[in-house]
Amino acid sequence: MGLKKLAEKMVEYNSRLEAGKAEKIKSSHVQKVLKKLRKKVADLEAEIHLEKNSDRKARLVRKLGTAHESVKRAEWLLSEID
Repeated sequence: MGLKKLAEKMVEYNSRLEAGKAEKIKSSHVQKVLKKLRKKVADLEAEIHLEKNSDRKARLVRKLGTAHESVKRAEWLLSEID
């Protein structure tokens, strides 16, 4: 999901929040998830460095790309709710 689509979801969330149909996202929750994501990135980088099998290494690199994208989204969300 691109940041543009994420921004659209944030607008939708804000309208639901104003209508009382959603709870406020707490920055502590986002920070907790961000911490887990960053640890996952570090673990994947270490695993990629040690992996010998090229097929498995390629799979781990794809996972790492997804993890980096998730970190970017979480950082964006954190900046939006603060």
